[in-house]
Amino acid sequence: MPWVVSGKSAGALAAQAERLAGAVAGAGVPVAGVGWSLVSGRSVFRHRAVVVGQDGDGLLAGVRALAAGQPDAADAAGAVGVVSGVADVSGRRVFVFPGQGSQWVGMAEGLLESSPVFASRLAECAAVLEPLVGWSLLDVVRGVEGAASLERVDVVQPVLWAVMVSLAEVWRSAGVEPDAVVGHSQGEIAAAVVGGWLSLADGARVVALRSRVIGEVLAGGGGMLAVQASVEEVEVWLEGVAGVGVAAVNGPRSVVLSGTREGLEACATAWSSRGVWVKWVPVDYASHSEQVEGVRERILADLAGVVPLSGGVPMLSTMSGEWVGLEGGGLGAGYWVENLRRPVRFAEATRRLAGEGFGAFVEVSAHPVLVMGIEETL
Repeated sequence: MPWVVSGKSAGALAAQAERLAGAVAGAGVPVAGVGWSLVSGRSVFRHRAVVVGQDGDGLLAGVRALAAGQPDAADAAGAVGVVSGVADVSGRRVFVFPGQGSQWVGMAEGLLESSPVFASRLAECAAVLEPLVGWSLLDVVRGVEGAASLERVDVVQPVLWAVMVSLAEVWRSAGVEPDAVVGHSQGEIAAAVVGGWLSLADGARVVALRSRVIGEVLAGGGGMLAVQASVEEVEVWLEGVAGVGVAAVNGPRSVVLSGTREGLEACATAWSSRGVWVKWVPVDYASHSEQVEGVRERILADLAGVVPLSGGVPMLSTMSGEWVGLEGGGLGAGYWVENLRRPVRFAEATRRLAGEGFGAFVEVSAHPVLVMGIEETL
Protein backbone atom coordinates (compact mmCIF):
# COMPACT_ATOMS: atom_id res chain seq x y z
CA MET A 1 0.00 0.00 0.00
CA PRO A 2 1.52 3.41 -0.95
CA TRP A 3 1.24 6.69 0.91
CA VAL A 4 2.24 9.74 -1.14
CA VAL A 5 3.62 12.84 0.56
CA SER A 6 4.71 16.07 -1.13
CA GLY A 7 5.97 19.57 -0.33
CA LYS A 8 7.26 22.71 -2.02
CA SER A 9 10.77 22.01 -0.72
CA ALA A 10 12.73 19.19 0.95
CA GLY A 11 12.07 20.79 4.31
CA ALA A 12 8.36 21.14 3.60
CA LEU A 13 8.26 17.48 2.56
CA ALA A 14 9.79 16.39 5.87
CA ALA A 15 7.41 18.66 7.78
CA GLN A 16 4.42 17.22 5.94
CA ALA A 17 5.61 13.70 6.79
CA GLU A 18 5.87 14.70 10.45
CA ARG A 19 2.33 16.07 10.45
CA LEU A 20 1.04 12.92 8.76
CA ALA A 21 2.74 10.71 11.35
CA GLY A 22 1.20 12.73 14.15
CA ALA A 23 -2.26 12.52 12.60
CA VAL A 24 -2.35 8.76 12.05
CA ALA A 25 -0.37 7.45 15.04
CA GLY A 26 -2.77 5.62 17.32
CA ALA A 27 -5.81 6.87 15.41
CA GLY A 28 -6.78 3.49 14.01
CA VAL A 29 -7.51 4.93 10.57
CA PRO A 30 -7.71 2.54 7.57
CA VAL A 31 -4.45 2.62 5.63
CA ALA A 32 -6.25 2.46 2.26
CA GLY A 33 -8.38 5.45 3.18
CA VAL A 34 -5.32 7.46 4.15
CA GLY A 35 -3.60 6.53 0.89
CA TRP A 36 -6.62 7.59 -1.14
CA SER A 37 -6.97 10.91 0.68
CA LEU A 38 -3.30 11.72 0.18
CA VAL A 39 -3.55 11.46 -3.61
CA SER A 40 -7.10 12.62 -4.23
CA GLY A 41 -7.72 15.35 -1.69
CA ARG A 42 -4.43 17.27 -1.51
CA SER A 43 -2.32 19.42 -3.80
CA VAL A 44 0.76 17.68 -5.16
CA PHE A 45 4.06 19.60 -5.12
CA ARG A 46 7.40 18.95 -6.84
CA HIS A 47 9.23 17.43 -3.86
CA ARG A 48 7.61 14.04 -3.39
CA ALA A 49 7.98 10.76 -1.57
CA VAL A 50 6.15 7.46 -1.70
CA VAL A 51 6.12 5.29 1.40
CA VAL A 52 5.22 1.64 0.79
CA GLY A 53 4.30 -0.77 3.56
CA GLN A 54 2.38 -3.96 4.21
CA ASP A 55 0.38 -2.52 7.10
CA GLY A 56 -0.20 0.61 9.16
CA ASP A 57 2.82 0.04 11.40
CA GLY A 58 5.16 -0.31 8.45
CA LEU A 59 3.75 2.75 6.72
CA LEU A 60 3.99 4.82 9.91
CA ALA A 61 7.62 3.73 10.34
CA GLY A 62 8.37 4.86 6.81
CA VAL A 63 6.67 8.22 7.32
CA ARG A 64 8.60 8.82 10.54
CA ALA A 65 11.87 7.93 8.83
CA LEU A 66 11.03 10.39 6.06
CA ALA A 67 10.22 13.10 8.62
CA ALA A 68 13.56 12.51 10.31
CA GLY A 69 15.41 12.80 7.02
CA GLN A 70 16.46 9.15 7.18
CA PRO A 71 14.39 7.33 4.54
CA ASP A 72 16.93 4.50 4.36
CA ALA A 73 16.04 3.61 7.93
CA ALA A 74 12.50 2.72 6.84
CA ASP A 75 13.41 -0.78 5.68
CA ALA A 76 14.79 -1.75 9.07
CA ALA A 77 11.76 -0.21 10.75
CA GLY A 78 9.31 -2.41 8.89
CA ALA A 79 8.31 -0.41 5.82
CA VAL A 80 8.81 -1.93 2.40
CA GLY A 81 10.57 1.24 1.32
CA VAL A 82 10.60 4.99 0.80
CA VAL A 83 11.31 6.59 -2.56
CA SER A 84 11.74 10.34 -2.78
CA GLY A 85 12.71 12.84 -5.43
CA VAL A 86 11.85 15.98 -7.32
CA ALA A 87 9.21 15.70 -10.04
CA ASP A 88 10.43 17.05 -13.36
CA VAL A 89 7.44 16.01 -15.46
CA SER A 90 4.58 18.32 -16.27
CA GLY A 91 1.51 17.85 -18.42
CA ARG A 92 -1.31 15.38 -18.59
CA ARG A 93 -0.91 11.64 -17.99
CA VAL A 94 -1.12 8.92 -20.60
CA PHE A 95 -1.19 5.19 -19.86
CA VAL A 96 0.97 3.28 -22.37
CA PHE A 97 0.31 -0.41 -23.08
CA PRO A 98 3.04 -2.34 -24.97
CA GLY A 99 2.59 -5.27 -27.29
CA GLN A 100 4.17 -8.67 -26.89
CA GLY A 101 7.62 -8.79 -25.31
CA SER A 102 7.15 -7.65 -21.71
CA GLN A 103 6.39 -11.17 -20.45
CA TRP A 104 8.55 -13.17 -18.07
CA VAL A 105 7.99 -16.35 -16.11
CA GLY A 106 6.60 -15.46 -12.70
CA MET A 107 5.32 -12.03 -13.72
CA ALA A 108 2.50 -10.77 -11.49
CA GLU A 109 2.65 -13.81 -9.20
CA GLY A 110 3.72 -11.74 -6.21
CA LEU A 111 1.25 -8.97 -6.98
CA LEU A 112 -1.54 -11.51 -7.29
CA GLU A 113 -0.92 -12.51 -3.67
CA SER A 114 -0.19 -9.05 -2.23
CA SER A 115 -2.63 -6.71 -4.01
CA PRO A 116 -6.37 -7.32 -3.55
CA VAL A 117 -7.10 -4.77 -6.29
CA PHE A 118 -4.88 -6.58 -8.78
CA ALA A 119 -6.20 -10.00 -7.75
CA SER A 120 -9.82 -8.92 -8.10
CA ARG A 121 -9.37 -7.47 -11.57
CA LEU A 122 -7.30 -10.45 -12.73
CA ALA A 123 -10.06 -12.76 -11.53
CA GLU A 124 -12.55 -10.78 -13.62
CA CYS A 125 -10.26 -11.16 -16.63
CA ALA A 126 -10.01 -14.89 -15.97
CA ALA A 127 -13.78 -15.22 -15.83
CA VAL A 128 -14.23 -13.76 -19.33
CA LEU A 129 -11.12 -15.37 -20.84
CA GLU A 130 -11.38 -18.96 -19.76
CA PRO A 131 -14.56 -19.90 -21.69
CA LEU A 132 -12.72 -18.74 -24.81
CA VAL A 133 -9.30 -20.32 -24.26
CA GLY A 134 -9.76 -23.55 -22.34
CA TRP A 135 -6.91 -22.95 -19.88
CA SER A 136 -6.62 -21.20 -16.51
CA LEU A 137 -5.23 -17.67 -16.45
CA LEU A 138 -4.53 -17.86 -12.73
CA ASP A 139 -2.68 -21.17 -13.12
CA VAL A 140 -0.43 -19.63 -15.78
CA VAL A 141 0.34 -16.59 -13.63
CA ARG A 142 1.03 -18.76 -10.58
CA GLY A 143 3.23 -21.14 -12.59
CA VAL A 144 1.20 -24.20 -11.67
CA GLU A 145 2.70 -27.42 -13.03
CA GLY A 146 0.98 -28.40 -16.26
CA ALA A 147 -0.41 -24.91 -16.90
CA ALA A 148 -0.48 -23.57 -20.45
CA SER A 149 2.90 -22.30 -21.67
CA LEU A 150 3.77 -18.64 -22.24
CA GLU A 151 5.73 -19.87 -25.27
CA ARG A 152 2.41 -20.13 -27.12
CA VAL A 153 1.16 -16.97 -28.79
CA ASP A 154 -2.44 -17.87 -27.95
CA VAL A 155 -1.44 -17.94 -24.27
CA VAL A 156 1.07 -15.12 -23.90
CA GLN A 157 -1.07 -12.49 -25.61
CA PRO A 158 -4.20 -13.06 -23.48
CA VAL A 159 -2.10 -13.28 -20.31
CA LEU A 160 -0.30 -10.01 -21.08
CA TRP A 161 -3.65 -8.37 -21.82
CA ALA A 162 -5.05 -9.47 -18.47
CA VAL A 163 -1.93 -8.38 -16.57
CA MET A 164 -1.95 -4.93 -18.20
CA VAL A 165 -5.66 -4.38 -17.58
CA SER A 166 -5.19 -5.40 -13.94
CA LEU A 167 -2.09 -3.24 -13.45
CA ALA A 168 -4.06 -0.24 -14.73
CA GLU A 169 -6.62 -0.91 -12.00
CA VAL A 170 -3.83 -0.81 -9.40
CA TRP A 171 -2.65 2.58 -10.69
CA ARG A 172 -6.21 3.88 -10.53
CA SER A 173 -6.72 2.55 -7.02
CA ALA A 174 -3.76 4.69 -5.96
CA GLY A 175 -5.41 7.77 -7.48
CA VAL A 176 -3.44 7.84 -10.74
CA GLU A 177 -6.01 8.31 -13.50
CA PRO A 178 -5.04 8.54 -17.18
CA ASP A 179 -5.98 11.55 -19.26
CA ALA A 180 -5.44 9.39 -22.36
CA VAL A 181 -4.50 5.83 -23.29
CA VAL A 182 -2.32 4.51 -26.10
CA GLY A 183 -1.33 0.98 -27.06
CA HIS A 184 1.34 -0.67 -29.19
CA SER A 185 0.08 -3.49 -31.43
CA GLN A 186 -1.85 -5.91 -29.19
CA GLY A 187 -1.45 -3.37 -26.37
CA GLU A 188 -4.25 -1.43 -28.03
CA ILE A 189 -6.69 -4.11 -26.84
CA ALA A 190 -5.78 -3.38 -23.21
CA ALA A 191 -5.84 0.37 -23.90
CA ALA A 192 -9.35 0.05 -25.36
CA VAL A 193 -10.66 -1.75 -22.28
CA VAL A 194 -9.02 0.64 -19.80
CA GLY A 195 -10.21 3.63 -21.82
CA GLY A 196 -13.80 2.36 -21.97
CA TRP A 197 -13.85 1.73 -25.73
CA LEU A 198 -14.37 -2.04 -25.30
CA SER A 199 -16.07 -4.03 -22.56
CA LEU A 200 -13.89 -6.45 -20.61
CA ALA A 201 -15.67 -9.36 -22.29
CA ASP A 202 -15.10 -7.99 -25.79
CA GLY A 203 -11.46 -7.22 -25.00
CA ALA A 204 -11.03 -10.85 -23.97
CA ARG A 205 -12.75 -11.98 -27.16
CA VAL A 206 -10.46 -9.90 -29.37
CA VAL A 207 -7.21 -10.99 -27.74
CA ALA A 208 -8.17 -14.65 -27.35
CA LEU A 209 -9.67 -15.35 -30.77
CA ARG A 210 -7.19 -13.26 -32.74
CA SER A 211 -4.15 -14.82 -31.06
CA ARG A 212 -5.64 -18.25 -31.76
CA VAL A 213 -5.71 -17.42 -35.46
CA ILE A 214 -2.10 -16.24 -35.31
CA GLY A 215 -1.07 -19.50 -33.67
CA GLU A 216 -3.04 -21.73 -36.01
CA VAL A 217 -2.35 -19.99 -39.34
CA LEU A 218 0.45 -17.43 -39.23
CA ALA A 219 2.87 -19.13 -36.82
CA GLY A 220 5.84 -20.71 -38.56
CA GLY A 221 5.47 -18.58 -41.66
CA GLY A 222 7.62 -15.58 -40.90
CA GLY A 223 9.38 -13.51 -38.29
CA MET A 224 10.24 -10.04 -37.02
CA LEU A 225 13.54 -8.17 -36.77
CA ALA A 226 14.44 -5.08 -34.72
CA VAL A 227 16.77 -2.58 -36.39
CA GLN A 228 18.58 0.39 -34.88
CA ALA A 229 18.19 2.90 -37.67
CA SER A 230 15.78 5.58 -38.83
CA VAL A 231 12.70 4.53 -40.76
CA GLU A 232 13.92 6.62 -43.70
CA GLU A 233 17.18 4.64 -43.83
CA VAL A 234 15.37 1.34 -43.49
CA GLU A 235 12.92 2.11 -46.28
CA VAL A 236 15.83 2.82 -48.64
CA TRP A 237 17.59 -0.39 -47.63
CA LEU A 238 14.41 -2.39 -48.22
CA GLU A 239 14.20 -1.41 -51.88
CA GLY A 240 14.35 -4.62 -53.87
CA VAL A 241 13.84 -6.86 -50.82
CA ALA A 242 10.79 -9.07 -51.35
CA GLY A 243 8.41 -10.11 -48.60
CA VAL A 244 9.67 -7.74 -45.89
CA GLY A 245 8.25 -4.44 -44.68
CA VAL A 246 8.20 -2.03 -41.75
CA ALA A 247 6.09 -3.42 -38.90
CA ALA A 248 6.60 -0.69 -36.30
CA VAL A 249 8.36 2.62 -35.78
CA ASN A 250 8.99 2.94 -32.04
CA GLY A 251 11.44 5.84 -32.00
CA PRO A 252 13.77 7.97 -34.15
CA ARG A 253 16.16 5.04 -34.50
CA SER A 254 14.01 2.11 -33.46
CA VAL A 255 12.30 0.18 -36.26
CA VAL A 256 10.86 -3.34 -36.40
CA LEU A 257 10.52 -5.30 -39.63
CA SER A 258 8.27 -8.25 -40.39
CA GLY A 259 7.97 -10.69 -43.25
CA THR A 260 9.36 -13.93 -44.57
CA ARG A 261 12.19 -15.61 -42.71
CA GLU A 262 14.31 -15.68 -45.85
CA GLY A 263 13.89 -11.98 -46.53
CA LEU A 264 14.62 -11.03 -42.93
CA GLU A 265 17.72 -13.24 -42.82
CA ALA A 266 19.04 -11.49 -45.93
CA CYS A 267 18.46 -8.10 -44.27
CA ALA A 268 20.09 -9.18 -41.02
CA THR A 269 23.17 -10.56 -42.76
CA ALA A 270 23.68 -7.61 -45.09
CA TRP A 271 22.99 -4.86 -42.58
CA SER A 272 24.91 -6.32 -39.64
CA SER A 273 27.95 -6.68 -41.89
CA ARG A 274 27.80 -2.88 -42.31
CA GLY A 275 27.75 -2.34 -38.56
CA VAL A 276 23.99 -1.88 -38.19
CA TRP A 277 22.56 -3.27 -34.94
CA VAL A 278 19.86 -5.87 -35.59
CA LYS A 279 18.11 -8.29 -33.26
CA TRP A 280 15.60 -11.04 -33.90
CA VAL A 281 12.26 -10.70 -32.15
CA PRO A 282 11.49 -14.12 -30.62
CA VAL A 283 8.39 -14.89 -32.69
CA ASP A 284 7.80 -17.11 -35.73
CA TYR A 285 5.03 -15.09 -37.38
CA ALA A 286 4.87 -11.81 -39.26
CA SER A 287 2.39 -9.46 -37.64
CA HIS A 288 1.90 -6.12 -39.41
CA SER A 289 2.74 -7.61 -42.78
CA GLU A 290 0.98 -8.70 -45.96
CA GLN A 291 0.72 -12.21 -44.52
CA VAL A 292 -2.16 -10.99 -42.33
CA GLU A 293 -4.33 -10.75 -45.45
CA GLY A 294 -4.56 -14.55 -45.32
CA VAL A 295 -6.51 -14.40 -42.05
CA ARG A 296 -8.53 -11.23 -42.62
CA GLU A 297 -11.87 -12.90 -43.29
CA ARG A 298 -11.55 -15.34 -40.41
CA ILE A 299 -10.78 -12.56 -37.90
CA LEU A 300 -13.68 -10.50 -39.21
CA ALA A 301 -16.00 -13.48 -38.70
CA ASP A 302 -14.61 -14.38 -35.27
CA LEU A 303 -14.97 -10.81 -33.99
CA ALA A 304 -18.25 -9.93 -35.69
CA GLY A 305 -20.03 -9.75 -32.35
CA VAL A 306 -17.68 -7.17 -30.82
CA VAL A 307 -19.61 -4.03 -29.87
CA PRO A 308 -17.55 -0.79 -29.69
CA LEU A 309 -18.30 1.55 -26.80
CA SER A 310 -18.20 5.34 -26.68
CA GLY A 311 -15.15 5.52 -24.42
CA GLY A 312 -14.48 7.38 -21.20
CA VAL A 313 -10.78 8.16 -21.63
CA PRO A 314 -9.45 9.49 -24.97
CA MET A 315 -7.50 6.87 -26.94
CA LEU A 316 -4.93 7.74 -29.59
CA SER A 317 -4.68 5.01 -32.21
CA THR A 318 -1.19 3.86 -33.18
CA MET A 319 -2.75 2.21 -36.21
CA SER A 320 -4.32 5.34 -37.74
CA GLY A 321 -2.51 8.08 -35.84
CA GLU A 322 -5.86 9.66 -34.94
CA TRP A 323 -8.03 9.90 -31.83
CA VAL A 324 -10.49 7.03 -31.66
CA GLY A 325 -14.17 7.77 -32.22
CA LEU A 326 -17.27 5.84 -33.14
CA GLU A 327 -17.14 7.11 -36.71
CA GLY A 328 -16.45 4.36 -39.24
CA GLY A 329 -17.34 1.58 -36.81
CA GLY A 330 -15.08 2.57 -33.93
CA LEU A 331 -13.15 -0.38 -32.52
CA GLY A 332 -15.21 -3.10 -34.16
CA ALA A 333 -13.91 -6.21 -35.91
CA GLY A 334 -12.49 -4.27 -38.85
CA TYR A 335 -10.29 -2.19 -36.59
CA TRP A 336 -8.67 -5.25 -35.04
CA VAL A 337 -7.79 -6.67 -38.45
CA GLU A 338 -6.12 -3.39 -39.43
CA ASN A 339 -4.40 -3.21 -36.04
CA LEU A 340 -2.72 -6.54 -36.88
CA ARG A 341 -2.14 -5.72 -40.55
CA ARG A 342 -0.83 -2.14 -40.61
CA PRO A 343 2.46 -0.80 -39.19
CA VAL A 344 2.48 0.47 -35.60
CA ARG A 345 2.97 4.26 -35.68
CA PHE A 346 4.12 4.50 -32.09
CA ALA A 347 6.78 7.22 -32.46
CA GLU A 348 4.29 9.37 -34.36
CA ALA A 349 1.71 8.87 -31.61
CA THR A 350 4.27 9.79 -28.94
CA ARG A 351 5.11 13.03 -30.74
CA ARG A 352 1.45 13.91 -31.14
CA LEU A 353 0.69 13.27 -27.49
CA ALA A 354 3.63 15.42 -26.39
CA GLY A 355 2.55 18.17 -28.78
CA GLU A 356 -0.95 18.15 -27.30
CA GLY A 357 0.23 18.60 -23.73
CA PHE A 358 0.82 15.09 -22.45
CA GLY A 359 4.01 14.99 -20.42
CA ALA A 360 3.75 11.95 -18.14
CA PHE A 361 3.96 8.61 -19.97
CA VAL A 362 3.19 5.67 -17.65
CA GLU A 363 4.05 2.31 -19.20
CA VAL A 364 1.58 -0.18 -17.76
CA SER A 365 3.24 -3.55 -18.24
CA ALA A 366 5.00 -6.46 -16.59
CA HIS A 367 8.34 -5.07 -17.83
CA PRO A 368 9.14 -1.75 -19.54
CA VAL A 369 9.80 -2.17 -23.25
CA LEU A 370 8.68 1.16 -24.72
CA VAL A 371 10.36 3.59 -22.32
CA MET A 372 13.51 3.88 -24.43
CA GLY A 373 11.56 4.66 -27.60
CA ILE A 374 9.49 7.27 -25.75
CA GLU A 375 12.56 8.94 -24.30
CA GLU A 376 14.31 9.01 -27.68
CA THR A 377 11.22 10.49 -29.33
CA LEU A 378 10.72 13.17 -26.70
